Amino acid sequence: MHINTNTYPTSGVFEVSYLNRRKHSSIYEITWRATASLSLDNLKGCCSVRYRKVSTQVMEKIDSNGITKEHVDDLQLPSSYESAMEALSSLISGHKRGQKPLIPSKYDKLERMRMYLKILGLEEHIAGLKIIHVAGTKGKGSTCTFCEAILRECGVRTGLFTSPHLIDVRERFRINGLEITEDRFLQHFWECWHKLEENITEDLPMPPLFQFLTVLAFKIFTSEQVDVAIVEVGIGGKNDSTNVIKEPVVCGITSLGMDHTETLGNTLSEIASHKAGIFKPKIPAFTVSQLSEAMEVIQERANELEVIKSPLSLEVPLEVTPALDPKKLEGLKLSLSGDHQLINAGLAVSLCKCWLQRTGNWEKLTKNDDLEAADLPPAFRRGLASAHISGRAQIIHDASSNSNATEGSRGDLIFYLDGAHSPESVEACANWFSSSIKENENSSVSNFKLDKMNGVPTNGHFQPELDSGSEKGFNIDNAKTFSHEFIHQDASRRNTTTDNYIGSSAVMPSLPLAIKWLRDCVKENPSIRLQVLVTGSLHLVGDVLKVLRR
Repeated sequence: MHINTNTYPTSGVFEVSYLNRRKHSSIYEITWRATASLSLDNLKGCCSVRYRKVSTQVMEKIDSNGITKEHVDDLQLPSSYESAMEALSSLISGHKRGQKPLIPSKYDKLERMRMYLKILGLEEHIAGLKIIHVAGTKGKGSTCTFCEAILRECGVRTGLFTSPHLIDVRERFRINGLEITEDRFLQHFWECWHKLEENITEDLPMPPLFQFLTVLAFKIFTSEQVDVAIVEVGIGGKNDSTNVIKEPVVCGITSLGMDHTETLGNTLSEIASHKAGIFKPKIPAFTVSQLSEAMEVIQERANELEVIKSPLSLEVPLEVTPALDPKKLEGLKLSLSGDHQLINAGLAVSLCKCWLQRTGNWEKLTKNDDLEAADLPPAFRRGLASAHISGRAQIIHDASSNSNATEGSRGDLIFYLDGAHSPESVEACANWFSSSIKENENSSVSNFKLDKMNGVPTNGHFQPELDSGSEKGFNIDNAKTFSHEFIHQDASRRNTTTDNYIGSSAVMPSLPLAIKWLRDCVKENPSIRLQVLVTGSLHLVGDVLKVLRR
């Protein structure tokens, strides 16, 4: 996970020390990670009485009078929200993926999930959510977001559950395209918390974090009476907490690659088997073009369950959807950048069309359209052009570095944010970044040539050997002493060996200091433009967004 800086007139790479914590443990204590550290070490021992005290006040007020602005103000919900976040943090187990539980449980994960749903009285209600269930390695969040935007344009009340969040946990729960409000979140949160806490046993403890959030999503969607729930799988599919869904309306699998191998297996076929575990008998299923090793497993699973293409057709067990043809947008542009998003958009179109057909809404939508327009109705085009998801192919012009300045008095700082974290998704990110900076190239700023990027030896992937050698570069304990001349050390003129590459690298003590240094660069150098690629982790992207919004 690096912050890659492509600058005018040079290029280079920063590494923030907490990303290499084992080697830089002395400077690991940074403010934006403090909450995570506290949650593991301190919050585990917190007594739930504190949560119960605050949350009971909230629930009693809600139950007796309903929610009004006055009640929200009286209850001081910000403090209650902090208590809710502490309660959530207490559910972080510290258990590493792929490891067996320290204490064997009488029930497996999905059995426990069904028991949690039963305690909350949600078992029967989930079937009424008319769910779109999406698994995959890359593009899950984008595909789900496209589905949400398309169906909203079709007049459908949508619920969207995705992960992870970047800044606020409420990002995971969207109703009609908007994050759930704080007061509604607290109402549903404490109701779930109380009922589960009252029924815990030695064999059925409080659920771990993601299981609780999944249960909470179902509670929110049933209570908010959405017409469709679009649910993104957390990890894998077969054993994922979301796979308690018995009868979704339609299932989808996005592009597959190597990811979470400690849990899903070390081969693409093993990973594909987990992803295809969300398929259900007689439920339509769609996927995109996959490598043969993955497609064979997906097809085998589909045939095994007799997954059907549509309610009226049995001859095609599984449909592979092509990438969206940009011409069908009729002049509009996909709201999410990158050629790879055409693949996600194509899958989203198929999922939404199938959902509308199976719920009896397709004919209403297309009754006045000709056959060509019905293939991609205007509502679909509007949705594809308006979908939004933070931290994926996102471009931010930093206002702080350009505010309160006359034209030409300072430089330009642009952040390119993408949470790519697998080799395949990082390659797609690299292609997006390259095309984006070509579009934003400004000859009046510099005569910098884009082919200088080739000097940074990443090949679209992160290389462990570069990380391990980063100590040979600059190790900065105080950003103020770090000369801005660093940006003029052109990595593109060097060979692609690690030793030569290190000269244009630096380890910064913290993310806020790295961003401050970049801002200072453009403030003091009016002729410079810095284009910063932030990628490798959604958590890193979220941390950068937090700093930029301060």
